[in-house]
Amino acid sequence: EGFDKNAGKSFPRIITASKAVAPENDWEFIVKMTLVMRDILYGVALPSGADATTAIAIKVAGSEEVFAELMNRKAADMGLTDTHFVNASGLHDRDHYSTPQEIAIIMEYAMQIPLIAEILSTYQYTTAATEQHPNGILLTSTTFSRMYGNEAGNCTVIAGKTGYTPEAGQCLVSVAETPDGARYILVTASASGTYAPGYDAIDIYKKYLPEA
Repeated sequence: EGFDKNAGKSFPRIITASKAVAPENDWEFIVKMTLVMRDILYGVALPSGADATTAIAIKVAGSEEVFAELMNRKAADMGLTDTHFVNASGLHDRDHYSTPQEIAIIMEYAMQIPLIAEILSTYQYTTAATEQHPNGILLTSTTFSRMYGNEAGNCTVIAGKTGYTPEAGQCLVSVAETPDGARYILVTASASGTYAPGYDAIDIYKKYLPEA
């Protein structure tokens, strides 16, 4: 039911043979390709690939619906009472919801898993070569393409994940570390511009965290 916090670097290969896993207008890099699960995880986190989340859901649970049930079971195990999932990607549904506080709890948990922490801290990553892409595919973080991470001056943003739907607006969960090693998690939502969550995070960290 999810990733072991001590997960290693070896993952099974996954085959997606149908465009059905890739929502229209998504980046579709996994369609009709064979990729290492690690690459698909980067595809989930860096460019927010909904096709990648669907592929993982099908691989792990057989369907996205069953995977959402596993997500809800995990949320319950974590003590989350205001979070409910109906899909793997976060696309809008009235029954798919969470709160900033509980998103922060999920991020704190995710950062305890070395591989996930590594992925969420990455600016760019090149996937393994495939027949369709012999040089691999360059994936870029939607978080770190919009900030360097050191703009606040009193901390460094070391990890982050953006999100967007028309209903939720531009959202960001980020992790900042101060020079003394303390870490802070910030969740912002409902911003109206692509870069706004990053600017908001920088301003909040600068205002509320101790001076360096």
